[in-house]
Amino acid sequence: MLISFGLPVSGAWATPASLAGFAVRAEDLGYHGLWTFQRLLVGVEQDLAPVYRGVLDPLLALTYAAARTSVIRLGVAVINLPFVSPAYLAKQAGTLDVLSGGRFDLGLGTGWSEPEFVATGSDPHPRGRRIEEYLAALRTLWQDRPASFDGTLYRVPPSVMDPPPVQPGGPPVLLGGTAEAALRRAGRIAAGWVSSSRASLADIRRGTEVVRAAAAAAGRDPDLVRIVVRGVVRAGEPVEGVALSGDFAAIRDAARGYQEAGVTELFYDLNWDPLIGSPDADPVLATARAEEIITALAPTRLDG
Repeated sequence: MLISFGLPVSGAWATPASLAGFAVRAEDLGYHGLWTFQRLLVGVEQDLAPVYRGVLDPLLALTYAAARTSVIRLGVAVINLPFVSPAYLAKQAGTLDVLSGGRFDLGLGTGWSEPEFVATGSDPHPRGRRIEEYLAALRTLWQDRPASFDGTLYRVPPSVMDPPPVQPGGPPVLLGGTAEAALRRAGRIAAGWVSSSRASLADIRRGTEVVRAAAAAAGRDPDLVRIVVRGVVRAGEPVEGVALSGDFAAIRDAARGYQEAGVTELFYDLNWDPLIGSPDADPVLATARAEEIITALAPTRLDG
């Protein structure tokens, strides 16, 4: 199982210096990848966790990190695809892949926040058909000369989008979602599945089984399907319902549970720690706490 790290994109530690510094630090410590997430805005009547109250744009943050690193991979979990057209995202993702030398992984979801749908003039429904058409449009734009797609929700007239991504076929696309249909779709048409911050270890185990079974049923090698999990970390005292909590030994031990569940990549995400990712946290203390955690959990060997 690969071990990655969530970039500082939320709250007190989401500063230019911190973003660049932790990207370089993660690469130096041997982390496999850096991950971000998307939140456009919060409605004044929404009661959301502090992590959602001040979030940097995920692709711009990854581009900033790409300029300071050379080998660590860069991923977003996830972009909510109803917000932008596939042509616009294909250009952004292809550009990031070029600028990073082919290091980008694109996670996609359909979103859940009604104020964001209203503000972007978007609608996630019908979710299944929307996702399938969106992926088809992305892939033709990245791969075909000329590109062309004629769906019921999205169309790409015969055209060419250059420059193409560095990775053959474009950045790997992973799909989010927790419903049975979403899990099967990830196994059937995507490079893999990326989990929610709310997923328990039991959810991950079940999701992994469904995704891999769907891949096998579609004639794909289930062992090649990626299972990427956001690991919400709360270092210190154990927190009920947070598997990766407690002292560092307990967190590393809990990470082995994800490995045993079939996860291929676990990224430690500190943005969900209110002492780090809350906009009300002390920036100096948040950065110091994050530095301690990223160092202590560096991916030498899980059994080391």
